[in-house]
Parts: sequence; C-alpha cells; structure tokens
Amino acid sequence: MSGGDMLEFEIRPNPAPVSAADRAALLANPGFGRVFTDHMVTIRYADGKGWYDARVEARAPIPMDPAAAVLHYAQEIFEGLKAYRTGDAVTMFRPEANAARFAASARRMAMPQLPPETFVESLRRLVEIDREWIPEGDGSSLYLRPFMFASEVFLGVRPANEYLYVVIASPAGAYFSGGVKPVTVWVSPDYTRAAPGGTGAAKCGGNYAASLAAQAEAIEAGCDQVVFLDAVERRFVDELGGMNVFFVYDDDTLVTPPLTGTILPGITRDAILTLAAEAGHRVEERPVSFAEWQADATSGRLREAFACGTAAVVTPIGEVRFPDGEFLVGGGEPGRVTTDLHQRLVDIQRGRAADPHGWVTQVH
Repeated sequence: MSGGDMLEFEIRPNPAPVSAADRAALLANPGFGRVFTDHMVTIRYADGKGWYDARVEARAPIPMDPAAAVLHYAQEIFEGLKAYRTGDAVTMFRPEANAARFAASARRMAMPQLPPETFVESLRRLVEIDREWIPEGDGSSLYLRPFMFASEVFLGVRPANEYLYVVIASPAGAYFSGGVKPVTVWVSPDYTRAAPGGTGAAKCGGNYAASLAAQAEAIEAGCDQVVFLDAVERRFVDELGGMNVFFVYDDDTLVTPPLTGTILPGITRDAILTLAAEAGHRVEERPVSFAEWQADATSGRLREAFACGTAAVVTPIGEVRFPDGEFLVGGGEPGRVTTDLHQRLVDIQRGRAADPHGWVTQVH
C-alpha cells in the first residue's frame, strides 16, 4: 500500500463471542486493563511489499517465533485512546493525533509508518464490531490499544524487515481506584526515565520498562505514582511514570515542562494547554525544578498540581514524597483550576459541550 490507497479489511467475526450475560457481568466492574473484547485488528508489513493482510478477527494469542526481533531488540511502539458512548452515538477522542504520534514513534524506532488514515480506520473497525463492549456510565469508556512490533525472525542488531500491527480493546472504569481524588507521588532520587537524544518522546515499551523499578519504589513509599527528574542535572521535573504534569500558581498561571525530547508529547497535555488558554489562564512551557516545586508549594505560591494522560484524564496531586521528607500541594485537596479543566475536557469527550477544535470523531 502506498500513497493515498486504503487497505481493505477482511472481517472474520469471532465464532464464539462472550455471551451477553457474561459480558454484562464483566462490564459491571471492568477496572482498567483487565477485561478484553471479542475481536482484534491485525495488519502485516514486509519490506518490498508494504502493508498487507488487514483483518478484524477473533482476539487470540499471537504465534511468535523465539527469534522474533522484538524479543531481543525491543522494536515496539504503542498508543492509547478511548471510545465513548455519547447519547446514541459512539465517539473517539482525537484519533488523528494518536495516528500522528504513532508515526513519530515509528520514525524514532526505525519502524515503518502506518498511514494515518489506516490507523484511524483500524480503530473504527474494531469499535464498530465490539460496540456492545463499551460500558455505560460517566466514568467508563472503551480503551483502545494499537501497537506494533518487529516480527521478523532473525538475530542481529538492525531494523527488522517485518512487522505486525495490532489493535485490542479493553472496557475501562476509573484508572485510579476510588475515582478522581488527589494522588500521592514519589520523586525518584536515583532513577531517570529518558535522556536527551534517547527515546523519551516515543511511546515505546522500553520507556515504561525503565520506569518500573522507580514505580515499585514509589509503591513501597506508599505513593500512587513516581515523578522523574531530568537525566542530566537531576533537578528539573520531567513527567510522571505514565502522565504529564502541570503546576497552577496563585495568579492562575499554568506551567508545564517543555517538550525537549525527553518527555512524551501527551495528547491530553496538548488539549489542556488549549483549554486553559481559552479559559483565560496564562500558560507557560518552561523547566520547573523540584526545589522550586517544594518552595512554592510551601509558601502557597503554588496552589495546585495535577497529572494528565489518556487513561487517568486529569488527576490532582495532593502530596509529594521524597527520601528527605514530604510536602502538600494546595492543602492536599483538589484545586479549583484542576477541577474546572477536568470538567471542561470530559464534557467535550462525552459530547456534553461544544467541540470547536474537531477533537471528537464519530464512529457510529
């Protein structure tokens, strides 16, 4: 496939789907990332042939050779976005932005770029066939996980010549148990997530694997998430283990670390920047040191801090812990600006507010 050609998808319905009764029981409390739908999308790629064999088929284990390149050299990328019930319609939030980021991740990882229109169409096809898996309820959604990995069977350090693209879907409730409430974060003194020139701006599995030891350290310290500092000076806040971070000051200015190659360019982050400016906030992208965070939170100049991402949307940060102590942000309670921006974003996602930016794509 090349140019503007669109792949034809072969539809192979699951011959043994989950029964309606069993599906309803699973949707009553799906949690996050534990329940999966009946189908998946697969598309293959080979050098000299391009993208081919696009299918919607029964979700099943993927046969893999022990010498598959991904198992040895970690050529793998993924995305995450959500589909929602909005009245009688089903919608997705900013799939084109996910398509663009997926392509950027592929470039960084020396992988072929799936055409954006094919990426979006693959999502639409899966949502259509598994529409009944979208849970009811204001905090619920269908989480979509497109990913791609090197499937060529070989040992040798070079970009692979064959890849498999897959989309799976998972009904989702709240990302954090207990719903939207302030989380406690741990500032890692020893571990870093990404360095300049590395893969920090790519959504690849290796970045998340590198965060797990620090996340385990955070859990041991009684925290929900880890905060990473920059890898060069160990002074400036980069991002959380899986989310971008914002700071809200007493003059209603919002500040977030800049995208310098070590931070994932979050799609929710981008939406928050837009919504905050529209709400009349001054918005800055600049480095924020951990010392500044602590000093401004203690003095009261910093009123709020929050994390944002596809899975958790917008989550207030109430307490910050580190080896030498701890401090509260905004008295440990959700702030006015955080709450307002969360509501503005969710209302657009759920179809309760106007969508002047064209962020919402109707599936069916």
